[in-house]
Amino acid sequence: MKKENQSTRREFLKAAAFGAGLLIGGEQIAFAQRRGVDAGQGRQGRQGRRALSIASDNPSIQLQRSLCRRECGRCVELCRDTTTVYGQSVPPGEDACVYCGQCTFSCRYNAITEKYHYPATARAIADPDKIVIASTAPAIRVALGEMYRLAPGTNVEGKIVGALKKLGVDHVIDTTFAADLTIMEEASELLQRLEKNDAKNPPMFTSCCPAWVRFARLFYPGVLPNLSTAKSPVMMQGALVKTWFAQKTGINPEKIVHVALTPCTAKKAEILLPGMNAAGVSHGKPGMRDVDIALTCRELAHLLNESKVDFARSQDAPYNSLMGAGSGAGMIFGNTGGVAEAALRTAYKLLNGKNPPAEFLDLQPVRGMDSVRQASVDLGKRRLSVAVVHGIGKARPVIESIRGGARKFDFVEVMACPGGCIGGGGQPPNSGMSAARVKQLRLDALYKRDAGQEIRLSCDNPQIKAIYGEFLDKPLGERSKRLLHIAI
Repeated sequence: MKKENQSTRREFLKAAAFGAGLLIGGEQIAFAQRRGVDAGQGRQGRQGRRALSIASDNPSIQLQRSLCRRECGRCVELCRDTTTVYGQSVPPGEDACVYCGQCTFSCRYNAITEKYHYPATARAIADPDKIVIASTAPAIRVALGEMYRLAPGTNVEGKIVGALKKLGVDHVIDTTFAADLTIMEEASELLQRLEKNDAKNPPMFTSCCPAWVRFARLFYPGVLPNLSTAKSPVMMQGALVKTWFAQKTGINPEKIVHVALTPCTAKKAEILLPGMNAAGVSHGKPGMRDVDIALTCRELAHLLNESKVDFARSQDAPYNSLMGAGSGAGMIFGNTGGVAEAALRTAYKLLNGKNPPAEFLDLQPVRGMDSVRQASVDLGKRRLSVAVVHGIGKARPVIESIRGGARKFDFVEVMACPGGCIGGGGQPPNSGMSAARVKQLRLDALYKRDAGQEIRLSCDNPQIKAIYGEFLDKPLGERSKRLLHIAI
């Protein structure tokens, strides 16, 4: 596929690949240079405080020594006291990091940032032999506007698509589609586990947050068999971009560069994990990754601005018609409690053969910003005990109470970041407003988007019905397991 004005675009994208500044709202915003990034050594500051040690091969975050004020200690305090990772014992050979990126918010000197992969995206867009497909996560559409002085929670979905098309991206699709797919697989798995009387070993934990999965692997490996085997929406999207999407559009999957636009730094690590090459394996090319590049919301702003795309003046544009539409349930995936609520909506319909009652579309017991929420949910034919946790450090007492027998749940959602994906480590920094207020506005915006959708159950999404009818056959079927599931 040829790109219009290719030579001009190649020149400014080449410049973007080596730029070092970000201009937003008329002000120059400083951020770490991509040169000279190195691992910290946990150095002692003048006041007895330390800087985080960030390994040079950390796939998600980086420390630039020249910007670090070692006496600050804020990053260590957050990682030790809030995420409860720093100072904990980890298995031999493992790095004591869950890649959540919350430390990037704690660093007032901008010494800790995500690893920058947007220059690679610029190069891919400039390459006439590549077909660049971008997938946008639900949470970035209510946060990216903050990088352009818009109020937190402003939905800039159409502008994102328009800006990406102006940048030269060939296809823009919506990860909300894959969130619906995740719900189909996860809800089916939950009901299957309950039917098989896995109550002897409850509960089933969600698996869509890679920082939570890594946290479990490092500190609570005993719960790994309880995690859903369903991949995250980003990884399901990737597997299908290079199989079903490529097949339907006649694109050679080897030419595709799939870029996931996410609120999350941990996605940078997730796309590299073993097994995240399901499409490549199916094509007999195991070196092909399902997702080639994961960019944070902040990186998307860097890319657009360094490429001189005026986001504020970008015209709204629609998603691609294929894999470009999700339900309201898929939209609230970005909120703490949203995964549980979405899964329960579909589980009710799968179990009873009819749509759930109205209260399932506004499931208040799992909503809110309390760190741990519990609910008893009537699914008609059975009642489930559900828990929702956000903020990875808050998962420890919940897990301990489950292991000790003090609490019993059927289904537990865990999100590493405060507020869920809307508070992800790759989201814009707070400015002029409390962090709690910013998260609440983003969260409210996704619930509003859900409430305004005609289709609010993942299982009712026509595109989801189409992909099962044409390609996947059924949830937990042979092809679904091969492409959409992974043994944790």
